[in-house]
Amino acid sequence: MNGLYSLHLHNPRIRLLRNTLIAVFLITLASVVLFPLVYMVAWSFGPNREMASSSYSIFPRVWTLDSYKAFFAFNENSTRWLYNSFVVAATTVISNVVFAGLGGYAFAKIPFKGSKALFYLILLAMMVPYQVTQVPLYILIVSKFKLSNTFLALILPGSVTAYNIFLAKQFFSGIPSALIESARIDGANQFRIFGGIILPMSKTVLAVMAINTFMSNWNTFFWPFLVTSKEFMYTIQVGLKTFRFSNGTLLSPMMAGATISAMPMFVLFFALQKYFLEGVTIGAVKG
Repeated sequence: MNGLYSLHLHNPRIRLLRNTLIAVFLITLASVVLFPLVYMVAWSFGPNREMASSSYSIFPRVWTLDSYKAFFAFNENSTRWLYNSFVVAATTVISNVVFAGLGGYAFAKIPFKGSKALFYLILLAMMVPYQVTQVPLYILIVSKFKLSNTFLALILPGSVTAYNIFLAKQFFSGIPSALIESARIDGANQFRIFGGIILPMSKTVLAVMAINTFMSNWNTFFWPFLVTSKEFMYTIQVGLKTFRFSNGTLLSPMMAGATISAMPMFVLFFALQKYFLEGVTIGAVKG
């Protein structure tokens, strides 16, 4: 039976048919995945006019750059939205790299009472759906601290995440403890060990944390939508909703804004794609 199966596989016609079916399946799957992106980019070159849902088509009949001009001319805060998104994403990247890095190092290499119980609580926090925490966060940030329409409201909830602490802890657990002990014998304190020994060895995990954090905070919509009511404090994702009206939508300017907002993600992916691939397996290091 195995010999007959092997003979069929070596048949050129059967091999060609199998490869053709695989190619058709992969092309179909890729087309389904990429279609929303192609639709967005194509309609960003569409005409600058209000459209009802019944007038949409797959591709615009007229191709023009007017929608990109209209995106910045439509609202005086359009450039501000991009600035807000960059400030929020960049600040949360820095805070996560610093605080999650220090927290992961403490859990991995500094024994202290209750460390396991505290780490299990962090793992438990990872299992809580993001939407569940929005109500208590909203009450704290908006009702108690009165921070609505501020950068603090946008940044504080994501300043350090349980996932990044877990990621850093898993990576630091793989670093030989003998290096740290040798540094202690030489008189180095914890901050010198972390800055002089651990950080130079941790560029990969820190890069993965930075990339994932930037993407998450740049693309987020729900939380900025909750805590901002003034247009000058919108992020780009929230600002795009202003192109939607009761009877129609400025589809092409909206798609132009969406394309502009996606550009940092394209640049990050193509420039740092090796870190994306490493990020898939880095959390699997045994701690």
